[in-house]
Amino acid sequence: MKNKILPDSIGKYYNIINPIRRIPARAYRIAMAVIILAVAAALIIFLLNNKPPKTILPVIEVEPVVTEDVNVYGEYVGRVRAQQFVEIRARVEGYLEKMLFAEGTYINKGQTLFVIDPTIYRARVNKAKALLNKAKAHALKAERDLNRIKPLYEQNAASQLDLDNAIAAYEGAVADVVVCEADLTQAELTLGYTSVQSPISGYISERNVDIGTLVGPGSKSLLATVVKSDTVRIDFSMTALDYLRSKERNVNIGQRDSLRTWDPYVTVTLADGSKYPYRGLVDFADPQVDPKTGTFSVRAEMPNPARALLPGEFTKVTLLMDVRKNAVVVPSKALIIEKGGAYIYVVRPDSVAERRFVETGPEIGNKTVIERGLGNSEWIVVEGYHKLQHGMKVAPTAAKESDDDNTSSAKQD
Repeated sequence: MKNKILPDSIGKYYNIINPIRRIPARAYRIAMAVIILAVAAALIIFLLNNKPPKTILPVIEVEPVVTEDVNVYGEYVGRVRAQQFVEIRARVEGYLEKMLFAEGTYINKGQTLFVIDPTIYRARVNKAKALLNKAKAHALKAERDLNRIKPLYEQNAASQLDLDNAIAAYEGAVADVVVCEADLTQAELTLGYTSVQSPISGYISERNVDIGTLVGPGSKSLLATVVKSDTVRIDFSMTALDYLRSKERNVNIGQRDSLRTWDPYVTVTLADGSKYPYRGLVDFADPQVDPKTGTFSVRAEMPNPARALLPGEFTKVTLLMDVRKNAVVVPSKALIIEKGGAYIYVVRPDSVAERRFVETGPEIGNKTVIERGLGNSEWIVVEGYHKLQHGMKVAPTAAKESDDDNTSSAKQD
């Protein structure tokens, strides 16, 4: 049997197996164990490498939707106007003789400012007085003549013509007295106009004419101006759109409303950028719109005890237009504005981001009022919304209050 020749295939198998059988059993078992462990390790590595990767959720910052009372302001360009601005003019013609004030100082009502040469006007007064005395003398004589004619007429010693002439003479003389009295009054008034007095208290400008100049209605009549500016008026213009928005909220600019707990007031910014310490109440709004500009005029009155506001200067006016009670406000940075409208990402309780279209209202500082689309118990995304899509699972974290928010709140208060 050993000497029998095997087929070629079986011989080759025998030649391979036969050396293995010659390996000791202990070494054989160790080798097989190593092979099995290597195969198991390779299988484990293969299974681990082909395991689906773990989903990483986008981390975003969220804030709760809050409600608060919001003051809605509008900013306009205003012009300061004095409460009273009076031009001092010469009402009679003559040469200017005196100036009895220091330019730019405070003057009182009734104080004499200028004196115009009164010579000719004093002469007219004297003439009017003389004519009045003459008229009174004629009236007295006519009265005596009438008193003499009446008893004679009753005794048929005088004719009816004589009585009529006496009555006519007396009535004409009395009328002449009245005319002369009016002429005297007019002459005295004209004489009084030569002493130019201030009709109000306030600060006076520099003089517009020099001493010795011929002044009067026919020549230079403007002598100076007096400004009462301890209270000033702020004039500014609002658009028709502002008016309509106010009417939608039942706010009538320029009218007092007993049902409101607030009144529209204005504050102004001075030339150096500082805030004027006093407020002014809006007391007038023009009932019609200027067709040339599409705006209507609004006026506010403001105290000016230190004369920090000068009449004629322009200033920035901030007007309290409305107070929104319990308004829904969100940080403006959370809003995404696109052509189709404004939307904001809302995180549902199951941590799913939802795109919510909203209707925005006025913007106050770095916050925006939301008119419709949000409830006051929802959470909105304020940071990281660029990573999101509608319906995406997210990992929300509470946003930290920034210094800008604190600053904005302080400014609003």
